[in-house]
Amino acid sequence: MRSTETIDRIVIIGGGISGLSSAFYLQREAERLGKKVHLTIVDGAPTLGGKINTLKKDGFVIEKGPDSFLARKLAIVDLAKELGLEGELTATNPEAKKTYIMHKRKLFAMPPGLVLGIPTEIGPFAMTGLLSWGGKLRALLDLFLPSKASQEDESLGGFLERRVGTEVMRRIAEPLLAGIYAGDLKKLSLKATFPQFADSERKFGSLIKGMQHNRKVAAASPHAPGSTFLTFKGGLSTLVNGLDDALSDVGRRLGVKATRIEREANGYGIELDSGERLLADRIVMTAPAFAAADLLEPLVDCPELRNIRYVSVANVVMAFEKSTFGLSFDGSGFVVPRSEGLHITACTWTSSKWLHTSPDDKVLLRCYVGHSEDQESIKLPDNELIAAVRQDIRVTMGITAEPIFTEVTRLNQSMPQYPVGHVDNMSTLRTRLKEQLPGVWVTGAAFDGVGLPDCIRQGKEAAAVLLKQ
Repeated sequence: MRSTETIDRIVIIGGGISGLSSAFYLQREAERLGKKVHLTIVDGAPTLGGKINTLKKDGFVIEKGPDSFLARKLAIVDLAKELGLEGELTATNPEAKKTYIMHKRKLFAMPPGLVLGIPTEIGPFAMTGLLSWGGKLRALLDLFLPSKASQEDESLGGFLERRVGTEVMRRIAEPLLAGIYAGDLKKLSLKATFPQFADSERKFGSLIKGMQHNRKVAAASPHAPGSTFLTFKGGLSTLVNGLDDALSDVGRRLGVKATRIEREANGYGIELDSGERLLADRIVMTAPAFAAADLLEPLVDCPELRNIRYVSVANVVMAFEKSTFGLSFDGSGFVVPRSEGLHITACTWTSSKWLHTSPDDKVLLRCYVGHSEDQESIKLPDNELIAAVRQDIRVTMGITAEPIFTEVTRLNQSMPQYPVGHVDNMSTLRTRLKEQLPGVWVTGAAFDGVGLPDCIRQGKEAAAVLLKQ
């Protein structure tokens, strides 16, 4: 048994939210256990934070990466409290609760009671113009259809088609849920993305009944958030900066990539492209699946990592003078089904949804481009991409005003696609790593959830697992 005076050398590959959270909780857990650790973060980017990137410009708060997180997933709220940042959290504008879905180039308000694309209030659902009467009746058949006997994984899209029909899946669920993964629901794992759907069918014999139950339970909870989404008043980089400060004793190798991992007599050697070699007793791997595979494959088979495809996306943020904009919003934005044939997959009315993001006399919009079946749009040169997006908002909203400025952000290979069987695949991989590469733990968006709270939760789990070994 190692003495508590022994200093564990832990290298964290990846300085995004998964790596930073792992480092933070490793530090905390080591203190709790009375262990001494020496932590080093390695990342090829020159700054910490990964995809989190807040730009402050001319009074605007602009997110070039993720812009918020689900309030009901408490891992990020708990971390904010531990960092003393809970006072910086802010909710969406209560006057902008409506979300719209485009159908035949018209915007339809999402019917009240729609939860993750599933109707929990039958009356408003029956009145929506988003679906044909046949589509509505097919969805309500879910209340009577028998549940599936097998508990094997299936595609998210296949499950939704089976329970509520193709129209609901394609016109409502896909544009809403694909915004999280930018993927084809017919190729994404149900267990890995929305396991609560399968739980609803299993426990209640109906997806609709299960979601109705879950909604009531969530509303009755004393911890129920007043807003679906939260962010920080100064942008999500507030969290990165808070973690950076809390990790002042942690070593940094930024702007430097890990190129090779080798076994050592008492651990591992990690070669960097700077020529430096780090020694580690344990490694936390938070790199994307393809990058993790490049480093691990010389030591262990990991076809499960190669099986995770990545999708590239982009966002185009535009600022306008309110006096010339010619339009006011009563909601937070809209999503676009692929059948509409537009470049944009969604548009957030940012200055309406988040009041802290824009001066009162300005308007801020953020449009999303790219999904698993459209990887060409994001390759357009900036001027062509901006022109395509402006054409889409002209067609959808009649906006012809000239932007004050435009910011284009491309997030290449940023969205992992969880294939059917993903949960079992990751379990198999971790078992193999435990046997063949003890002290190496893989975690992050490629493994068990792409949202910021999921990545933070995984970082906390990584700390607990590694320091128990």
